[in-house]
Amino acid sequence: MGAVANPGFALRYAWLIPAIPFISFLLVGLFLRPVSKRWSGVVATLAVFASMVLAYTLAYEYFSLFPPGSEKHPSLVPFATEWLRYQDVLTVKVGVLVDPISILLLLVVTTVSFLVHLYSIGYMSDDQGYGRFFTYLNLFTFSMLGLVVAPNLVQMYVCWELVGASSFLLIGFYYNKPSAVAASKKAFIVTRFADLGFLIGMIILTVVGYGLYQQVLPAIGPVFQQFGGGVPQVFDFAFLTHPTVLKAFAAQNTQLFGLGILTLAAILVYVGAAGKSAMFPLHIWLPDAMEGPTPVSALIHAATMVVAGVYLVARLFPVFALSGTALLVVAYVGAFTCLFAAVIAVTQNDIKRVLAFSTLSQLGYMMLALGVASMAHPLGYTAAMFHLFTHAFFKALLFLGAGAMIHAVHTNNVWEMGGLRKKMPVTHITFLIATLAISGIWPLAGFFSKDEILASTLGGHYYVIFAVTLFVAGLTAFYMFRIYFLSFWGEAKTEEAEHAHEAPAVMWIPLVVLAGLSMVAGFVPMAKFIHIGKALEHHGINMMIAGPATGVAVLGIGMAWFFYVGDSSRADRMTQRMGLLYQVVKEKFYIDEVYLFITHKIIFHYISRPIAWFDRNIVDGGVNLVGWMTHTSGALLRFLQTGQVQTYALWFVAGSLFTLLFLWSALL
Repeated sequence: MGAVANPGFALRYAWLIPAIPFISFLLVGLFLRPVSKRWSGVVATLAVFASMVLAYTLAYEYFSLFPPGSEKHPSLVPFATEWLRYQDVLTVKVGVLVDPISILLLLVVTTVSFLVHLYSIGYMSDDQGYGRFFTYLNLFTFSMLGLVVAPNLVQMYVCWELVGASSFLLIGFYYNKPSAVAASKKAFIVTRFADLGFLIGMIILTVVGYGLYQQVLPAIGPVFQQFGGGVPQVFDFAFLTHPTVLKAFAAQNTQLFGLGILTLAAILVYVGAAGKSAMFPLHIWLPDAMEGPTPVSALIHAATMVVAGVYLVARLFPVFALSGTALLVVAYVGAFTCLFAAVIAVTQNDIKRVLAFSTLSQLGYMMLALGVASMAHPLGYTAAMFHLFTHAFFKALLFLGAGAMIHAVHTNNVWEMGGLRKKMPVTHITFLIATLAISGIWPLAGFFSKDEILASTLGGHYYVIFAVTLFVAGLTAFYMFRIYFLSFWGEAKTEEAEHAHEAPAVMWIPLVVLAGLSMVAGFVPMAKFIHIGKALEHHGINMMIAGPATGVAVLGIGMAWFFYVGDSSRADRMTQRMGLLYQVVKEKFYIDEVYLFITHKIIFHYISRPIAWFDRNIVDGGVNLVGWMTHTSGALLRFLQTGQVQTYALWFVAGSLFTLLFLWSALL
């Protein structure tokens, strides 16, 4: 641990945080699942609970050593062991990186994962795949925690792919349901294309870093020795983001495809992040991923997996900050995704799909905040991490609340619910809290983190992006209160809704805990914990931001009330007036159909078919020709080996005569 004297238990054994869910994954998957359904859920949940306790202890120990508000919160490597050795400076270690943003993600992942595990004990109690479900949940939790604590790009990439594999298993959990199988394949394939960009960007960064290694090593070596982790390696985040290395990176004038080599690497890495965080145009997998069980939606697609892309950009933020072009890509793609997804969410009737598009929109908020930040004006960096933190709680609450409603009324369609506030009082109150939080109503968590993002865009003079984010704040309040009013107010619209009842305690207790976190998380002084460079000063609520933001949110709530409470025919008349525009938005701008057309009509027809023909007729044909020639020659040669003396004598005489005739003709 270097300069850290007498580290606590959690700091010394931080590797246990990802290790415990992995051990549980093996135990439940190999031994308990076939034997005991009940104990599979209990052991899996207790394992994540143990990791959560260790994560909170680790946070306490770290910030006791380096108090909030300190100018420097160092990156510690309390555990690292060699895994792969290519050369002396190309060694990959498996380890644990402890710093403010990894601690933040550890708290988020373990807290939400534990509550989802607990909720799933009740939600999945009657499912035939109960033990398999908890096995997959443990695998996902381990993969995400391994990604969070990765001290280098290689470990992150391996865990990144494990997260993708886990999501494939969980989205396609109902493997006998064609739509779930299709959704799991779609998610896997789309994110694999994006991950290719991440891989190429990682290779470029490594190659450039390798060329600079000997030049910068004398300046950075002592720092690494001070805080643990041994001699710095080219793959390490601490190497890639060190100021000395960044200066050397900035001095590179190499151009590739018209871009600086560092800009190209950053954009390619962002492609991987955009795929995992479902940024436009790689967003198409996330809404379909709602085919998995609802707890999966809460864990993977609300609070953890999809924020991995945001975390990757934040982890490599100093590299991105060297390239203004790369940050502009992050900012404008995030802003467009934020608006695009919010507009679609207004028209959707499936409650889980509304929440999925809401997640897309909120991820756009986080990405644009990172994009408008810089090393000189880092507020957006803090705001993005703050919103990641608060969003995890209220979005997980929204998904789990939706799961309780679906569990009670057996439908995802909000138009088939209604009147649930009296029949499901706990779910109603907690869902309302989450809806107010995501709408940005004071004093709930979303109010504080969303306003930080608005302030970062305005402070960075990104006025167009500020206008977009302000407009989306109103849209968010509208579509969220739309599903709230349709689900909980009015009269029950179906027999199932009429006889709905509150979820069991094992399901509503996580809702209450998440509701509490959604109320208090905004009061965390995030700028003192998460910052780049000098800690930011907090000056209270900026009414120039909070006033308009709250105003548009209240306006959105009022419009939802006007259209969906009382006379619902108002909404019908409005959709009829919008005509074709409404249909286009409801069909998600036909982006999926465009992808299908491109893949089936162009790629499959004009690229895949010729390649398949070449493979069948040229490659396979060549192999088949060799086989035919061998078989035919063998069939002909078999006449030479008959086992009959008369045949051999005939061939001997014929050969002798042929030889004599040949010699005679040659002599003449």
